Amino acid sequence: MANSIQTWNPFREMEHFRRDFDDLFDRFLGRGKRPGAKEAGGFEPAVECYVEGDKMVVRADLPGIDPKNVEITVIGDVLTIKGSREDRHEKKERNFVFKEVTYGSFERSVTLPAGVRAEDIKAAYKDGVLELTAPAPKELSPRKVPIQVEEGKK
Repeated sequence: MANSIQTWNPFREMEHFRRDFDDLFDRFLGRGKRPGAKEAGGFEPAVECYVEGDKMVVRADLPGIDPKNVEITVIGDVLTIKGSREDRHEKKERNFVFKEVTYGSFERSVTLPAGVRAEDIKAAYKDGVLELTAPAPKELSPRKVPIQVEEGKK
């Protein structure tokens, strides 16, 4: 999957560059970024994508998020997961010892491999994990490549 041919998208490349540049400055200035942290008012959920048997799976960690507040769209070869986590607590004065939970909106996009059809994608939500599955294209099936060992010439 890592070697699949993808259509070049300059906006996606600019977003990757911006994110990497922001991470560089955060590390340089000692502002370590928590996993899932994003700009103020939002966050980025952890996502994984893999092929298992004859299906492709995209999983997103969305703990504490009502699946009714999640929207999944596919435009071309880009799958986008959007939603929000609302702070349900009444506004009371609190003295936090520390706070790692981020509230607000989120959006994650994943480029799908060629051959994955949007209409075949199924979504399920269980235990705070959104799981999207689709039949994997035959091109994503693992194939063993034999290694030929050549004797060194003297």
